[in-house]
Amino acid sequence: YQMIVICSYIDCYFIFSAQQNAEEAEDKSVPLVPLIPLIPSHPKEVRSKKAEIANTTPATLPASASPIRPNGDSSDEGQHDGCASLGQRPESREAIAAAIQKLGMQLLQNLETTPEQPNVIISPFSISLALSQLTEELLMHHLHEKTLPCYHESLHSVLEQLRNNDLQIATRIFLRQGFEPKQDFVNESQQLYDSEPAVLESLQQINDWVEKATEGKMTDFLSALPPNLLLMLINAVHFKGEWKARFDPRFTSRGVFYLDEDQMVDVEVMEDAKHPLRFYDDNELEAQVASFPFQKSMSLLVVMPSSGQVNVSSLSAKLNISDLYDRLPKERAVQVKVPKFKLEYAQELQDVFIKLGLGDMFSHPNLAKMADGPLLVSSVIHKSSMEVNEEGAEAAAATAVVISRASNPVFHLIQPFFFVLVDDTTQVPIFMGVITNPNPGAPGQITCPAVPWKLRPRPL
Repeated sequence: YQMIVICSYIDCYFIFSAQQNAEEAEDKSVPLVPLIPLIPSHPKEVRSKKAEIANTTPATLPASASPIRPNGDSSDEGQHDGCASLGQRPESREAIAAAIQKLGMQLLQNLETTPEQPNVIISPFSISLALSQLTEELLMHHLHEKTLPCYHESLHSVLEQLRNNDLQIATRIFLRQGFEPKQDFVNESQQLYDSEPAVLESLQQINDWVEKATEGKMTDFLSALPPNLLLMLINAVHFKGEWKARFDPRFTSRGVFYLDEDQMVDVEVMEDAKHPLRFYDDNELEAQVASFPFQKSMSLLVVMPSSGQVNVSSLSAKLNISDLYDRLPKERAVQVKVPKFKLEYAQELQDVFIKLGLGDMFSHPNLAKMADGPLLVSSVIHKSSMEVNEEGAEAAAATAVVISRASNPVFHLIQPFFFVLVDDTTQVPIFMGVITNPNPGAPGQITCPAVPWKLRPRPL
């Protein structure tokens, strides 16, 4: 059998409202006409799939001379060629990865959990892409990062690398008729991000597009079109990857996950007696760190604090993905336990962005590179899901597995942990989150006194 990790994600949609068109925008009978996607599509085979999803015809866009660059300076062909080269440099990719990680950790610190949503999963990669297209200077200033030369080309280079993995990126931007984007913005978006315009005629088309873009993992994304809508950006990132070392479902059994010192919950636990794993004890983080690789250049990094509680504020001050990669030792045979889990998370992000100092985006953003007129971002909705489960046929080597608990070190992922899905080459965090309860629907139980908190399995 194969162990498959399926991550589906629908990122932010941004709703712009122009004051002078508010009454017209409230009329939902007004047809929608798309601008262009701001984020690159997948390769051509995926792009053709997206055309089928949209089921639309190309839009006719107005001609207008205005730059996409935030500083308002049009770039000539020579400058663009220089940027293309600069964007591919390792230091440019490293700077992009560091900025995305920083934003992701700050978002995690400020996102709230509820009994219905005890776990959090976000895609800082996709959020960063969407925000940088709207307000690159504000975003970089907030992150205390120097504005990168050729920022968009650096993002383009990162996305080209990500296309080589099991990551699909799909996007659409739709706006109401009469909203005129600037032609230079359209041209550069198509050139840098391989974007194609499409026409949307109904709410159902949005939901159908989302469902197909996530291979059925998300349905009924929107229940109604938001009021005063001028422009909507929908960004979907879908990941489906196969573990490099598969788990055999015959060794999956009922187990427990410790919520805290006093409570535990029943979960399905996958087990492998000799799983090739890179893991170690990190004294600075006071946690165990492990890397589960996929068949292609993606890995799931997990950080499991020894305290049994994930303090994101403390982690963010110490955690650096690049440093974790450097510290990871060579693979060795490890006795592994991993819970099966399914995460779903939905959140309106406006209040969080305001807390983070990005409130200008909702009050008086500089969006002149997109179109003329007063534009406001009135809503940012983020939905994501991730599922770890078993799919596929039985592996030929499965019958050779022998359970031997005493001979190998152990890594038991049986208490709250932080995780991040990372591209190994660019070290860009695609998804990150915190799991405090992998089975939130199950009733909690009192922790067995025979298994004290401090005596749970640790590495040998």
